[in-house]
Amino acid sequence: MSSVFFILSLSIVSLLLPSISSHEFKLDGKVLVLDESNFDAAISSFDFIFVDFYAPWCGHCKRLSPELDKAAPMLSGLKKPIAIAKIDAEKYSRLATKYEIDGYPTLKIFMNGVPTDYYGPRKADKLVRYLKKFVAPDVTLLESDTGVAEFVEAAGTFFPIFIGFDVDESALSKVAIKFKKKAWFSVAKDFSENAMDLYDFDKAPALVALHPSFNEQNVFYGPFEDKFVEEFIQQSLLPLTLPISPDSLKLLKDDKRKIVLTIFEDETHYEAKQFIKLLRGAASANREFVFAYVSFNQWQEFAEAFEVDRKTSLPKMVVWDGNEIYFSVIGSEKIESEDLGSQITLFLERYKDGKTIEKTFGPSFFGYITSLLGMRTVYILVFLVAVIFLIATIGKEEPLVVGGRDRSELAAAAAVADSRDERASDDKED
Repeated sequence: MSSVFFILSLSIVSLLLPSISSHEFKLDGKVLVLDESNFDAAISSFDFIFVDFYAPWCGHCKRLSPELDKAAPMLSGLKKPIAIAKIDAEKYSRLATKYEIDGYPTLKIFMNGVPTDYYGPRKADKLVRYLKKFVAPDVTLLESDTGVAEFVEAAGTFFPIFIGFDVDESALSKVAIKFKKKAWFSVAKDFSENAMDLYDFDKAPALVALHPSFNEQNVFYGPFEDKFVEEFIQQSLLPLTLPISPDSLKLLKDDKRKIVLTIFEDETHYEAKQFIKLLRGAASANREFVFAYVSFNQWQEFAEAFEVDRKTSLPKMVVWDGNEIYFSVIGSEKIESEDLGSQITLFLERYKDGKTIEKTFGPSFFGYITSLLGMRTVYILVFLVAVIFLIATIGKEEPLVVGGRDRSELAAAAAVADSRDERASDDKED
């Protein structure tokens, strides 16, 4: 009887061994190829795993693949390694549905099994620098001017950087955990007057917020209580003036402030640059708003949603809620070329006094709809309209209301697919 039991046990073990070994993963610097049988095992095997949900026919996916091959050995060699994997989301549609994949490529980083959407750069070197953020300490301790400089250099330009000069680490730890995915946090204990001059603060403790890509910095001198520190950091996650683009729209997703939006004919013109400087001053004094701007020439579809065309006198200012509602300010519908600073101030005063006309985005043309909706959704809508047209001979489309920060975030890459900007190489394809 015992021999029969032993043979039966060996048989069971032999049946289990292939499945066990098939779910063993090694960090050997190569991109893991996943399917439905090993996906969950891979996610649970690594504290950090970066997953590319792709389609074989997708041109953007094909361009991304060699970049992931280059990044994989660099990320696997980190002190806290990050695995890179890919899965054919079109073939394994159950997983695509589970993780709400609506375009290709869709990139997610799983941290201890929890997915977070990735919208960062896709070139290997920049992708590595970006992903290092996810495995970095919540708050990095810096012990010299050199340490501060090296920290800023390593952080790069994709996230805002917060440095607490002589600030107690405990004053930043809670908020650093909360905003870990959006910013770098550090505390400097030993620093010189040169550092104070460089980062433009005249006493300590001081919390300095840096936006390297916008050449901006702000200083907070306290009080260093949780509520006040979090408020400063929340307001400093965005630069004082944010250029609106398909990429930057994603940054507005979690910000609940109203957006003071200025529409220029072309932001590269000298007059527009001077106006932006004035907006930066207004933004510094009115942190309850996000100040942003967009060019008609650079993103016509977006500008047209605010009743702007080539005949509109620009610049034009409105207040936008980030969703489907915006406000025209009575008496400030036009911005004259004289005394621009006073006109910006008057615009804000009139808005705060309630001298506004509320407006809602109405039906718009196909290009703008595709910039805010997933391409797959658009295809379905077009297909349904075509079917109705064939059946009833006369098709009537219901008005589509454009709105929703989440919707903008998910489809921002689809918008760029039709643009001439060099960032088109980073888009999704459906």
